[in-house]
Amino acid sequence: MPAPIVPTSIARVLRNPAANAESLESIALLIGAATFVVGGLVAWIAFLGHNLPIAGEGSLGEFIGYGAAAATLITFLIGRLALRTQNAAGRAEAKRLGLDAPGAHIHWFDLAAIGVAHAAIALLGWIGLADLLEQSFQGAVVFTIPGALLAGVGMAVTAYAAFLSSVHLTPMMLSFVLALFLVVGSLASMLSSSDALWWQKNLSALGMTNDISALAFNMTLIIAGVIVTTIAKYATAAVPTATRAELRGRNIVRVGMILIGIFLACVGIFPVDRFFILHNTVATGMAVAYAILVIGLRWFIPSMPRVFILLGYVYVGVIVVLTVFFATGYYNLTAVELVVSVLIFSWIIVFLRNSGAMHGQQAPAAAEPAAETATPAVPAPAPAA
Repeated sequence: MPAPIVPTSIARVLRNPAANAESLESIALLIGAATFVVGGLVAWIAFLGHNLPIAGEGSLGEFIGYGAAAATLITFLIGRLALRTQNAAGRAEAKRLGLDAPGAHIHWFDLAAIGVAHAAIALLGWIGLADLLEQSFQGAVVFTIPGALLAGVGMAVTAYAAFLSSVHLTPMMLSFVLALFLVVGSLASMLSSSDALWWQKNLSALGMTNDISALAFNMTLIIAGVIVTTIAKYATAAVPTATRAELRGRNIVRVGMILIGIFLACVGIFPVDRFFILHNTVATGMAVAYAILVIGLRWFIPSMPRVFILLGYVYVGVIVVLTVFFATGYYNLTAVELVVSVLIFSWIIVFLRNSGAMHGQQAPAAAEPAAETATPAVPAPAPAA
């Protein structure tokens, strides 16, 4: 009769928080509960004697947004520190998921950028949700105790999700964070821009003003650039190589994708109104690096699926058509930049998925010959006398 399964005690979970999936989930719940208590108490003190608006300055949504951003940064750091206590089985599982892939080590600045991206998503997401609810419940206010409870719940849910995202950080999770961060950061900059007609100029006009929208736009590009360089290392680390030429081609693709990330960050570092030539140079360099990768991918990585290579050609063709539309005055520059940005980043994410699929197919293929070799030969029966 099998022995009954005994749940892990809280004391054991605290001693070894990353021992297994159950321990990580328990720690996430404990962090969420602690955040609810602390956040709710601070909110109750801050809200005491006030009726709060749902959105806007001094509102419940603003408080939850800033509190959730702070909780996200703290819990993200706790999650990464918890992984240091992983046992041997946990480390083997992390390696299987690609977190310890050769040449794809996460540096401190990578983690800093990813943590800030998580915090920004939490901040802007809660503020955006509050604005939506404000439109749905016009004129409504929130009392002190319900407001404190809602603030505690919002920060607790965010801390719970941030911790699990931190400890389960995979290449695909990075790509999801990148996409969500770019969308949230760009929309926040567009909605808060003091220049309502920025779209008549170009996308970079969002970074030219002296208000908070310019800071949000430029910081979004800088942090996204760092995340792209991290994704580039993981995406190419999963590509199998058997010859020196394949290794050289993989390194070329890695350098090209890292250059895309560096150029993207430089677009935010050098605003177009103050560094016109340099800004346009790095923006053009990003497009050129992308085109070289797409066109040469079939030679750089011959094992890449043909469907994905054809998709890249279609993307480049669309970019060429959009350029012609802009040159003839049919499209303005903002529309071209938006579509090109979506194409480039979606290509990077799909590349990550295809390289991961290639890595998954390589392992079983390599295991089959090994299994056959390990099978002992059966001697033929001796002939009858």
